[in-house]
Amino acid sequence: MIVDRGLEGVVVGSTLLSNVEGKIGRLTYRGYDIDDLAPNATFEEIVHLLLFGHLPTNDELEHLKREIGTRRMLPEPLIDGMRRSPKTAWPMDVLRTVASGLALFSPVNRVGEHVSDVHTAIELIAKMPTILAAWDRIRRDLDPIEPRNDLSQAANFLYMRTGKAPAEIEAKALDTYLVLLADHSYNASTFSARVTASTRADIYAAVTAALATLEGDLHGGAASAAFNTLLSVGSPDRAEIYVRDALGRGERIMGMGHREYRVRDPRARHLEIKAKELSEYRGDSRWYEIARALEEASNKVLKETKPDKSIYANVDFYTAPLLADLGMPGDEFTCMFACGRIAGWSAHILEQLGDNRLIRPQATYEGPPPGPFVPIASRPTIAH
Repeated sequence: MIVDRGLEGVVVGSTLLSNVEGKIGRLTYRGYDIDDLAPNATFEEIVHLLLFGHLPTNDELEHLKREIGTRRMLPEPLIDGMRRSPKTAWPMDVLRTVASGLALFSPVNRVGEHVSDVHTAIELIAKMPTILAAWDRIRRDLDPIEPRNDLSQAANFLYMRTGKAPAEIEAKALDTYLVLLADHSYNASTFSARVTASTRADIYAAVTAALATLEGDLHGGAASAAFNTLLSVGSPDRAEIYVRDALGRGERIMGMGHREYRVRDPRARHLEIKAKELSEYRGDSRWYEIARALEEASNKVLKETKPDKSIYANVDFYTAPLLADLGMPGDEFTCMFACGRIAGWSAHILEQLGDNRLIRPQATYEGPPPGPFVPIASRPTIAH
């Protein structure tokens, strides 16, 4: 039996939702290239594309936006629970817990099961940013701000954090980020969601599993780690020194390299553009300039030291300066990732449930061979 640790290159299913072509650096959602979607489509259009299978008409888009807008409010008991939580609680722990708690307030069918349909998916998509914005304020000893149903998903999130409608360039930057993060085929968190859904668990359970999987710094936590790298570098002129020291110690440069892409992550280019625009708008390009210098230094040093190995910027690299310039603290970056990826998770869960087979792989056993049971009185004493 062939063992593929990490399932690298192993095909475990099929999907109509997105395709990653790592060798040429192409990502498509239902056949649409991310290079076309990122500058032209809104996050709401991507939600419709993933959930319903086609880009919406004006009427379909307005209907979806109204439904998202009316589903953004959180049940008051969940807000009270956040108020009672330690202010030091990790944001992803809060997001995962409250998202799971939404099931307590969801209607059930005649046999007591939650309904896992497109409307439940839209509810989760709508509420995820509300949870994050509410916790962001509560942890700062501020009252949560109720969502507005007249704003886009991106603009509403920024409004709920500050109480002020964001500038168009800020809303567009975050909207582009959400578009780029909406789906990415069978990544670890999406696969986790599909495995959970394959047991016929409901959509809340599957999304909770995805959130738990996303947290690790080899997945959604990488953007926070990339921002910590920017903090450690401190200024553009220290980038090359940092890279040489880090690689000399055998450490990774967070935000560089990707499991799937053998060229630059196609999402990185669009995030770099938006990060640059945002830094120019703010009149403070510190984070963007450090990121640019760090990418250049990484490429230079890696070419010198490992000429046979190509490592390029991934989606997390320019996420760090972009979200930082939107005023978000680094420990909330993974939560923001979830606010985009919830669109893909939901679509994958519904796709799995629509043509389901329990996902149950095998493992190669490497333990001892079968042997007799030894009564406890006859077992040898093992020194500790």
